[in-house]
Amino acid sequence: MHFRKATNADIALLARQNQQLIQDEGHRNRMSLPELENRMRSWLHGEYEAIIFEHDGRPIAYALCRTDGDGIYLRQFFVDRQYRRKGFGRQAIKMLLSNILPREKRVTVDILINNQSGQAFWKALGFIDYAITLEMLPEAKDGSMSCPQPP
Repeated sequence: MHFRKATNADIALLARQNQQLIQDEGHRNRMSLPELENRMRSWLHGEYEAIIFEHDGRPIAYALCRTDGDGIYLRQFFVDRQYRRKGFGRQAIKMLLSNILPREKRVTVDILINNQSGQAFWKALGFIDYAITLEMLPEAKDGSMSCPQPP
């Protein structure tokens, strides 16, 4: 597996993969593909960097991250569905941590609470629990509070 820094030519690919990531992790983001492309373009022209991981010349994974104070914030990590559970994700993260990101910096990643497989993946790599984010959704039109139901 090889890696390279993403360029403007990769924005459409990254947006498609981001759309799959949103679906796979059960995120409530409903952005369209063109909206995801615009957001990715903005991120790459701003403070984020994307790394694309390739196997046999095919892009199979990406990581989107930024330097955040004294650490690195890994906003997105995606492995193509057909390459999951084959060690490619683990290999990509090990490459990211040892060859791309500064070793002296702390790395953080957010995982949705219902994404059990994501939590297991990151914990298997040595990541540990640090924080839980709580939320309260805006009031419903009938005046009642709209609270997410537990799984």
